[in-house]
Amino acid sequence: MPGCFKKTLFALASLTSFVSFILIVVAMGTPKWMAGKILCKTGADLVNATDPELVKFIGEIYYGLFRGGKIRQCGLGGRRSKFTIFPHMVKKLNTGLHVMIITFLCVAIFFSLVSFGFCILNAIQVPYRAIKGPAGVCLWNFLAGGFIVLAVTSFMAAVKLHHLTERIANFRENVFQFIILEERFEDCFWLCVASATAPAVNLLLVAISGINFPKIKTKTEEANVTAEDIMY
Repeated sequence: MPGCFKKTLFALASLTSFVSFILIVVAMGTPKWMAGKILCKTGADLVNATDPELVKFIGEIYYGLFRGGKIRQCGLGGRRSKFTIFPHMVKKLNTGLHVMIITFLCVAIFFSLVSFGFCILNAIQVPYRAIKGPAGVCLWNFLAGGFIVLAVTSFMAAVKLHHLTERIANFRENVFQFIILEERFEDCFWLCVASATAPAVNLLLVAISGINFPKIKTKTEEANVTAEDIMY
């Protein structure tokens, strides 16, 4: 059986793995990865709008991995609409990259759950196989963190290099053309980034659990046996 100190560390590691799993699931399910301001260029050009008048042509957009919404401002007031990435919009995006991001996160979810199970196993007993012990916990956390990093960097590449926001803003816009004035990463994106810190914390906890702390030995006092003690 593992000692109390190691039980505590692996219990914390299992909790961290479960938190990482929750963060990824929440981030994937919410449509607030990216937000920004969009300018209706066609409408502004039609009326030759100057700087004070451009406010009437500036709308908003937000989206995640599966759905989003936008407010179109083309001079006649704001029009709200919602959209889904699948199945139609994904054909206009970089399909391979977008599916890859989702796949990376699904794999990270799987390894987070595996890490959760292995941490509980190590908190309860000492496994007889190395892959089930601290080495295995390190492996699963390393893979989970790696796939989260791959997903985050792929999403950033889709936004910055493949102009993801502009493509989504102009989807099925046959008359008006929108350009991106501002874009920013929202809370759910940073939740996904934060979930990548959980495997790093687990690696640190496993490293600490492998440290053999010196045991404090108490010196036993030698009993002084006298003739009086023998008599009694």
